[in-house]
Amino acid sequence: MPLDVVYYGHPALRSKGKKIEKIDASIHEFADQMIQAMYHYEGCGLAAQQVGRSLQLAVIDVVEGMKSRPSKAWQHGKPLDIESIMPLVIINPEIIPVTQKTSYEIEGCISIPEVYAKVKRPARVKIRYQSLEGNLLEIEAEGLLARAAMHEVDHLHGILFTDYLSPKELQEHQAILKRLAQRNSVF
Repeated sequence: MPLDVVYYGHPALRSKGKKIEKIDASIHEFADQMIQAMYHYEGCGLAAQQVGRSLQLAVIDVVEGMKSRPSKAWQHGKPLDIESIMPLVIINPEIIPVTQKTSYEIEGCISIPEVYAKVKRPARVKIRYQSLEGNLLEIEAEGLLARAAMHEVDHLHGILFTDYLSPKELQEHQAILKRLAQRNSVF
């Protein structure tokens, strides 16, 4: 049974994740459960907040999505085979834009079903994170991998992709968002 995802309106989605100080067996197990949930819900990423936990941990797998939305990645300045690092577990991640260039592409979210909108983000970023082995790693990415990483790291800070929408765009999705918030609020 996969972990249950929480939906728009649930307070966990607005919580800032705690830094993971010790990567132990419980973190390994949680990461495995998150990967299974990501696949179950057919997403290309999942953050701890989306399963009700306020931790700095997210999982990403963009292999399927790259068929229609290409990605590139580099490690130590050399091209990286993205498939070889998927699923990617990022612990205590940090995103560093490496260009002024931006891209404006469609995003959706497992926790906000039925809502899709274009979001402006940096086109190329460094993703600095700890691996499950505790190593501090850094990869540079663009395309879907960069976008997925930025989206998930936002979740780890209580930020949703809908926060980037203009008032007009937000209004277009208001009926769905209101329904989700009423159904999923724990207050």
